Amino acid sequence: MDARRDVIQGSKTGITIAAMAAALMSVLDISIVNVALSDIRASFGTPLDQIAWVSTGYMMANVVVIPMTGWLQRRFGYRKYFTFSVILFTVASVLCGLSWNLTSLVAFRILQGMGGGAIIPTSQAILFARYPREEHGMAGALFGLGAVTGPLLGPTVGGLLIEAASWHWIFLINVPVGLFAAYMAWRYIEQPHFEPSTEKVDKNGIALLAVGMACLQYVLEEGNREDWFDSRLITLLAVIAGIALITFVVHELETPSPVVDLRVFGNRSYSAATGVNFLVGTALFSGSFLFSLFCGSVMRYEALDIGLIFLKGSAIQILLMPLIGKFGGKVDGRYLIGFGILGMSLSLWTNGHLATRVDEITLITPVFIRACSLGFIFVPLSVMALSNLRPEQRGNAAGLFNLTRELGGSIGTAWMSSALSRSTQANVTAITSHVDVYGQVAQEQVASMTGAMAARGVLNPTGAAYGLLSQRINAQALVRAFNANFLILAALFVCALVLVVMLQKADPNVKVEGAH
Repeated sequence: MDARRDVIQGSKTGITIAAMAAALMSVLDISIVNVALSDIRASFGTPLDQIAWVSTGYMMANVVVIPMTGWLQRRFGYRKYFTFSVILFTVASVLCGLSWNLTSLVAFRILQGMGGGAIIPTSQAILFARYPREEHGMAGALFGLGAVTGPLLGPTVGGLLIEAASWHWIFLINVPVGLFAAYMAWRYIEQPHFEPSTEKVDKNGIALLAVGMACLQYVLEEGNREDWFDSRLITLLAVIAGIALITFVVHELETPSPVVDLRVFGNRSYSAATGVNFLVGTALFSGSFLFSLFCGSVMRYEALDIGLIFLKGSAIQILLMPLIGKFGGKVDGRYLIGFGILGMSLSLWTNGHLATRVDEITLITPVFIRACSLGFIFVPLSVMALSNLRPEQRGNAAGLFNLTRELGGSIGTAWMSSALSRSTQANVTAITSHVDVYGQVAQEQVASMTGAMAARGVLNPTGAAYGLLSQRINAQALVRAFNANFLILAALFVCALVLVVMLQKADPNVKVEGAH
């Protein structure tokens, strides 16, 4: 195979702008949609247990496409595949904004996910293919800058758009960005020596992957709402996912032209890096899920207020990413990653000591620590994951590397959602067992609250006082559950240090094709 087939030429600035804009658009869309779910539900009159399909449909398409990006890049080339993916995402965004009911919106979100799943790994692969080896740190930092800005701006932009217009605009806002990114990509990405792959299409592998990943994602997204394996549907889909994915692994290891080359996991450094990346996804996404839920359910913050907390605490990433990209190459990446893991664990540990009422600084501080820590993890981890792989393995490995973080986030969020419910109920029982409603302390509180209720003109002040006491018990139980889950995540993420020891220092003489 001609090694020059993956070489990208063209304006470095133009290609960088195209990749950053597309990555920003794709990542922004995920966080911005979550803010609008309640408004979409009200607009369509959708039951609470069905509105989650707006996110579930997108993620199911996402996780099917991501591992296939390396194979699709080899068949169509960076320029065609990337531009098509951006256009598909943009057109689907327009259709989402024009959708007339939940069914149409979910269908268009699945279409959008097919485009979005390719954008993230392909954007990074393009940058790493275009930049020379000595500038790969900066290439990763610039890409990371676009990728992390999306989650920072998403909740805030979403809240502003909904307040100023309607939920339709959270999708329509993608149109100018998508058209611009597609234009820049088509104009500046040049791959003069590209020759389409003539590999036989692995139809069985594609079918097994699609069925297995779609079923797995559905189980992770809907399992908690369906009470997990008490639901026949969840049980059935979990069995199908297990059989399909096990068969997929066996098939891919035996077929000469696999759609996903799993042999890459034979490289110790890559396997360790994907393990760290999985835990990063678990800690990052499930930690953000818990934090947002705490701010909304305990602190009673609106979506825009929660977005501003994230923005204030995480803005440092915009400055930190380029600095690490420029100077990080002078330090062993394992030390940077280890430092970032300790910082991330500290952030989660700090979150594990919240109360029913905290000030804004208390909320922003762990977000700030997390933002700084992620800057030290993202760039060196992606470089160290792929630097010691053979050139023909790297495009495929980039998609798998990205997939591990997405799966870590999905599994972690499903786990934390279920654990939060169980822990809250256990805490309510424990606290109630220690509260004697007829004891002196409880009666004094009830008497005080009864007087306050009577002064406000409440018709049944005593009943309202007991209701308020019950609310306080539930609130305390919920906060304890949040704290326990944050501490579990902190302890789990510290374990990533074991995997850091297995990482191999990046080979300065090897060209990296892509990662995220």
